[in-house]
Amino acid sequence: MPLAATKNGPAVLGPRPRRAPRLANGSSVAPSAPRDPPGRFWSPLGLVTLLAFATRFYRLREPPHVCWDETHFGKMGSYYINRTFFFDVHPPLGKMLIGLAGYLSGYDGTFPFQKPGDKYEQHNYIGMRGFCAFLGSCLVPICYLTVLELSKSWPAAVLTAAMLIFDTGFITLSQYILLDPILMFFLVGAVLSMVKYNSCANRPFSAPWWFWLCLTGINLAGAMGVKFVGLFVVLLVGVNTVCDLWELLGDLSLSLVTLGKHFIARVLCLIVLPLALYTAMFAVHFAVLNRSGPGDGFFSSGFQSRLIGNNLHNVSVPEHLAYGSVITLKNLRMAGGYLHSHWHLYPEGLGARQQQVTAYLHKDLNNLWIIKKHNLNADYSDQSFPVEFVKHGDVIRLEHKETSRNLHSHHHEAPLTRKHLQVTGYGINGTGDSNDFWRIEVVGRKVGKRIKVLRSQIRLIHVATGCILGSTGKTLPKWGWEQVEVTCTPYQKETPNTLWNVEDHINPRLPNISLDVLKPSFPEILLESHMVMIRGNSGLKPKENEVTSKPWHWPINYQGLRFSGINDTDYRVYLLGNPVIWWMNLITIGLYVIMATFLSMALKRGVQLRAEHKELSDVLLHGGGQIMLGWLLHYFPFFMMGRVLYFHHYFPAMLFSTMLTGITWDVFLKFCAGPPSTSNQRRKVYNYGMVLLLLLIMYSFYLFCPLSYGMVGPLASDPNSPMAGLRWLETWEF
Repeated sequence: MPLAATKNGPAVLGPRPRRAPRLANGSSVAPSAPRDPPGRFWSPLGLVTLLAFATRFYRLREPPHVCWDETHFGKMGSYYINRTFFFDVHPPLGKMLIGLAGYLSGYDGTFPFQKPGDKYEQHNYIGMRGFCAFLGSCLVPICYLTVLELSKSWPAAVLTAAMLIFDTGFITLSQYILLDPILMFFLVGAVLSMVKYNSCANRPFSAPWWFWLCLTGINLAGAMGVKFVGLFVVLLVGVNTVCDLWELLGDLSLSLVTLGKHFIARVLCLIVLPLALYTAMFAVHFAVLNRSGPGDGFFSSGFQSRLIGNNLHNVSVPEHLAYGSVITLKNLRMAGGYLHSHWHLYPEGLGARQQQVTAYLHKDLNNLWIIKKHNLNADYSDQSFPVEFVKHGDVIRLEHKETSRNLHSHHHEAPLTRKHLQVTGYGINGTGDSNDFWRIEVVGRKVGKRIKVLRSQIRLIHVATGCILGSTGKTLPKWGWEQVEVTCTPYQKETPNTLWNVEDHINPRLPNISLDVLKPSFPEILLESHMVMIRGNSGLKPKENEVTSKPWHWPINYQGLRFSGINDTDYRVYLLGNPVIWWMNLITIGLYVIMATFLSMALKRGVQLRAEHKELSDVLLHGGGQIMLGWLLHYFPFFMMGRVLYFHHYFPAMLFSTMLTGITWDVFLKFCAGPPSTSNQRRKVYNYGMVLLLLLIMYSFYLFCPLSYGMVGPLASDPNSPMAGLRWLETWEF
């Protein structure tokens, strides 16, 4: 890839730097370049690392109460310490590491993390905050090394590091018990490792080459294991790898055997290794969380039977369903609940004023139903009555055990969901009408097959109308006790909303089997946990009065997030990026596009550049191109997401934007300054430009640092406030 242009136009997103020339025997030689003295490398790296740790650990104990999402992730760390099962929409690695940090630092897992503002009192929370601050501090030297590798310019790396050190947003996210610093640590670790193994292209299969390739795979597993958005960096590395292999394919000095070795090495290190580590994370997750907890209801009955303390753990029940059995039916949609009824009626004007049927998320006697033949109201406890098993395709009747009313549907509209039919409890002592008849079907089974407890996924089809019993997931108003709506849907599409399984099964006339034989295997629970997480993510919608944002808000720093406090007596922390840095990044993206387009067109037209300018062009188009692609992949997918979004989702993309700023301004100022042979006056343009940018960054941090380290006293609208005059946008709420 000698140039950054293609036949169709300028290609500004180069995947990697040029390969070093090869010798006749197939080995490569690195281009000779002057080496900086050791102090030129270690002194700036040590300085920026020291400043990063100082800014992140300063006032780490403040405020000594729960802030923002600490209520979630601190609580989940406690669950790991107590081995209590819970549900979250993200993979487990981040929470496991938080729990481990708390455990190693002496936290006993007893703090409830109920709501923001709760005082920590005597509980040791500093270990978990310190762990997140440590990883947040590591972002700075990692980004420094990445930019240094791509640009070969320590001033560009220092500028990038300074922007991260003095950005109030990154400081705030690093100082609390959150997943963001953990995610970003693995993300930039993967990018640095990718850049490093690219730089070892002239020494394929050497020890450094294998080290950085394997470390890339490890970091990819870490990013995916913290949040699903880690897949964006997987895509970035994937694009880089495809381009790398394509370039190798065009190298005629390489044999097909060597090409095969390159391909297999990347498959092993960038696919097999990350997947193995990712799977191992879940194995540890399931092994540690072996006690029943608040996450049970989100998972299937078979999954729950694994958990110590769950009512399905180590119990024995009849395996096959028979007429006369007392059962509970659990909906298979996430948080679908158990089929439930109670004495209360639907209110006037909402269909027929008959007994309510809902889905309830907790164990309750009102979840019990008796399964009977549709045309027979017999006493199934009579020993002389033969045992008859329920089979796929049978027409049955479900009688509510507590109220003796039948599960019923008719041509009245459901209370909340339009075009769905109402489901009620109807009849007296099991006597009703033909609208009480349901045909039971098992997914993937043939007519005449028996129905198994836990394992069989069943559908209940209303005989009279042809609709299917389901849970919509919508919460009923207070008249429905805020339980979940159950309807009969006319749409035949097979979804978890319309699938059920038998959980509890009571029939003294049948032999019991241990549920241990019905426990799902590890691959099954791994697949189920991912299905639940994906449905959970897609179901995240904004709550009432909740502050959310749109992706176009983020690069312009349009609106922040309150971490702590709302009035002049509170200790207030507000998540907002340093506006000078963020707006500089936004300007730089435009500057980069202009410069890259101009240089690509110039190279395409055969314009002869000086040797120094050719090197700068290569840095901008290849090094800057990789970073620009990273920014695009970590930002634009959010425009297509239907879930609720928040300001902090932009910070991974902000890392790439900041690295791009360091590279772009370094190249821009060097172009303005001219080649090294020019006068000292012109070289001063570069030095003064860099110093001016650094001073501007540090001064803006001096102004806005109270956002991260806490504000007390008058609000910014008060002239006596230290933040007076700094509310540059009306949408900033500090």
